[in-house]
Amino acid sequence: MGKEKVVIVMPAYNAAKTLKQTLDDIPKGSYDEIILVDDMSKDDTAAAAKDLGLKVIVHEKNKGYGANQKTCYKAALETGADIVVMLHPDYQYDPRLVPFLTGLISAGICDIMLANRIRTRLEALKGGMPFYKYFFNRCLTITENIVLGLNIGEYHTGYRAFSKKSLELINFDLNSDDFVFDQHILVQAAALGLRIGDIPVEAKYFDEASSINFRRSVKYGLETLWILFRYILHKIRILPSKMFIAKQNKSNG
Repeated sequence: MGKEKVVIVMPAYNAAKTLKQTLDDIPKGSYDEIILVDDMSKDDTAAAAKDLGLKVIVHEKNKGYGANQKTCYKAALETGADIVVMLHPDYQYDPRLVPFLTGLISAGICDIMLANRIRTRLEALKGGMPFYKYFFNRCLTITENIVLGLNIGEYHTGYRAFSKKSLELINFDLNSDDFVFDQHILVQAAALGLRIGDIPVEAKYFDEASSINFRRSVKYGLETLWILFRYILHKIRILPSKMFIAKQNKSNG
């Protein structure tokens, strides 16, 4: 380990069956601490995490995926984290990538790293990604790259790593408590000029892996387009928003 403190955060909901498998595959020595935030699971996720020696925070009510992330990032920063990795405990993402995600941040190459599930169409679909999810993912990713001026392979992955600087700058408290939080934080990062990179990861879909249904996927897609529209209005100064201003400058917004 280098001088930087790496904290893995796990936003959890009904992950008791897959938690240990996820932990077992994280490379030893690639992190300093793991924090699991349980969003009022219906199973014994919190108890399982405590048995495995993790620091556990339990929401008193189900607040949503975005709200879970807010708790995760605040808790990680409070422990003095220099790099924060969000890894879902449902084993949908390959835990072996942790040192690769953190390495590019530690080297000063990127401020935020994403794990891209769509290296090729064939690989994504063979991994079990439903075709409608693949189609919407591609359409939204292309649109986001055009609007934000970036060249990211996938915006919709839930496997991410953040530098301390990026989490301290981004006004993520203003974001949605739902799934579109993931898009809010990336649009905010782009607005602040933070450097975002990505590396490939295998797509895995199975019964225990978390996923949203078609109706919620449509809602998520429309909310993604809406945040891009708000970003455009902010950039052309028609409707400036504190969402897209760094925390220390938000009083100027």
